[in-house]
Amino acid sequence: MKNNIQTSLEYLQKRLNDYPKLAVILGSGLGYFADRLKEPYLIKTADIPSYPRATVEGHEGAWLIGKVGKHKILVLKGRVHFYEGYTMEEVTFPVRLLAEFGVTHLIVTNAAGSLNPQIRPGDLMLIDDHINFFFKNPLISREPISPEKRFVDLSAPYDPSLIELAEAAAHKLGLRLKKGVLVGSTGPSYESAAEVRMMQILGGDAGSMSTVPEVLVANQMGMRVLGLSCITNMTTGLSENKLDHSEVTEIAAMVGEKFESLMEEIILRIFRTSNLD
Repeated sequence: MKNNIQTSLEYLQKRLNDYPKLAVILGSGLGYFADRLKEPYLIKTADIPSYPRATVEGHEGAWLIGKVGKHKILVLKGRVHFYEGYTMEEVTFPVRLLAEFGVTHLIVTNAAGSLNPQIRPGDLMLIDDHINFFFKNPLISREPISPEKRFVDLSAPYDPSLIELAEAAAHKLGLRLKKGVLVGSTGPSYESAAEVRMMQILGGDAGSMSTVPEVLVANQMGMRVLGLSCITNMTTGLSENKLDHSEVTEIAAMVGEKFESLMEEIILRIFRTSNLD
């Protein structure tokens, strides 16, 4: 994997002059935030050597460097998932590449189904913790590694100061922002009603088929992480409707303006409080 990352990094370094410290991974139906970037420069991930290819609708597969205000950021438009047949190493390859690229702050976003009746479709939820129901860990490796990198502390996988900053941003904009625990599972099938009840008992507030592996690796690599879920549906047993991926992307698009405004305010506040330029 080290050789693959180096190959990808060398390709990017030949084409880029800027190395932003803040990156955003956009989830299903949330790619439109990238359209707000000023002076965008796009690289298709299909052109990056060794980079895994996204195959899911709503995940374009592109790196964009552009400005929010006067600050340059890096946006990953789309991700790859474990359910696409990729290994955990491949799913988290982009995050390891971001770390080698020099990214220190990572905002992960996703579309998620609500496990909590108080969190409804169209809500935005800050992730303050997670439960790993992938039953696989991307940190497992045969490669020699120092103890502090192998045994990663997860007492605060989502940076508390960034959560506080995001809450202040939402308050300024007059947006209602929920907060909860994300349950990450493999998919691609949606949760059964019995599985939903189990996740509720264990303390889950929303479910996603992504994000958790990325956050584990980001913490291993020393990044400060902020997580934001766009709630697109109620999970099985909490809704009479059958679940469909088109509904996920439709609801995500409906909350576009709210999501974009919040993301922009969060990013501006991160640059004001951190030395990232």
